[in-house]
Amino acid sequence: MNKFSKWLICGAVATIAMPALATSGDANLKSDITRWFSSVLENNNVSRFSPDKKIKISDIAATDSLVWSAWVDANRKLDEEKLPSPRPIASGDSGEWKIPANLEADATMKYYWGSKGDMPAGGYPLFLYLHGSGAPDREWSNGLYFARTFADSPSVYFVPKIPRTGEWYRWWQKSKQYAWEKLLRQALASGEIDPDRVYFFGISEGGYGSQRLASFYADYLAAAGPMAGGEPLANAPAENCRNIAFSLRTGDRDFGFYRDKLTRYTKEAFDSLLALHPAGYVHNIELIPGYGHAIDYRPTTPWLSAFKRNPYPKKVSWEDFEMDGIHRTGFYNLQVMERPAAKKRTRYEMNITGNNVDITVSNVDYSTVETDSKWGIALKFARSYTTATTGKFRVYLNGSLVNLDRPVTLTVNGKRVFCGKVKCTLDNMLESCAQFHDPRRLYPASIDVDLSKFQK
Repeated sequence: MNKFSKWLICGAVATIAMPALATSGDANLKSDITRWFSSVLENNNVSRFSPDKKIKISDIAATDSLVWSAWVDANRKLDEEKLPSPRPIASGDSGEWKIPANLEADATMKYYWGSKGDMPAGGYPLFLYLHGSGAPDREWSNGLYFARTFADSPSVYFVPKIPRTGEWYRWWQKSKQYAWEKLLRQALASGEIDPDRVYFFGISEGGYGSQRLASFYADYLAAAGPMAGGEPLANAPAENCRNIAFSLRTGDRDFGFYRDKLTRYTKEAFDSLLALHPAGYVHNIELIPGYGHAIDYRPTTPWLSAFKRNPYPKKVSWEDFEMDGIHRTGFYNLQVMERPAAKKRTRYEMNITGNNVDITVSNVDYSTVETDSKWGIALKFARSYTTATTGKFRVYLNGSLVNLDRPVTLTVNGKRVFCGKVKCTLDNMLESCAQFHDPRRLYPASIDVDLSKFQK
């Protein structure tokens, strides 16, 4: 039977009888799951663990704890350079990570890692600070000073030093993506970091980098705060920041590389999005009168630290764009199994109302409408959208997004593709954990969509 045909009648139960999951205290099960996670981490294994092993809704919380505990164990056993438990940042503790040679040759990322204040019950807020493009030793030392003095305690800081200069002096390159994803995975698995209070910010080159990273990794962030920057929005689509708080502060006389103009364009984009979606796009974007490239950096982190992440937004906007040739494979509760168009961007818009999940998937085309005359920098863009008719993706669900006891209706590009009770399985929880490495995103249910299956 075509798997889509059984989803056509609303209220039909899209499950088969399966034995209930063993109790969460089953040590053998946890050991098996830990080995499976170890295979994922060491070998990028994607084989299924136990297809269709059903979980009772009443067992989800206990299974969530078991799965996350197994993930933590697998990470602890992984042979890799580890983040130590943070000591006070005043001590100036540093470490280093070797960047894989296939991502960047002869590259080692040094970093400062330390805390301020006592750890809250839910874990420390985590700040990633990205420095500017001056002499790396001086810039790195400045970052340590900022970490010690900014008024954002209690907090933990990760302050990296750029591994190599020249054409490698970019915080968004794939070699650095490796470091940020390692940082997020290890920090969230440590139990010492609040997963809903992660913040990225930076100055100058670090401002460019943190603006790009804010759009690319928004689903992990509570807020982001680039300073003295201003990226062309094709490099950092504002739409992706719908569910985070975003700050951008630039001097109004910071004319280098059109930072003033690009900050203004970013403000216009966020203002427009906020007008369309009043519950989203919280932002604080300002051109500071009379200032050039050097501004007062102190206000940003106190502003950021007031915000917490909502890991389960019911309205998601995601423009899936590449950064140094790399695409994210998931965002919030969406996972891409097969991209709709290899050389195009894709826009996903999700809106959940009650138990109705509505998603539109579009291919995105950019055209440049403003280019500077000196360097040929594309400054402003127009976009057009066409309905995606190919591609595969997965929609993960949990009790914070829908009522798992009742039928769920999924509509994609105006067509109903699923209607029934979703099946809660152990594999969903394992695979979402392996996808996101996030204790908040162990989803018990999912629906797979193949866009080519329901075209006329």
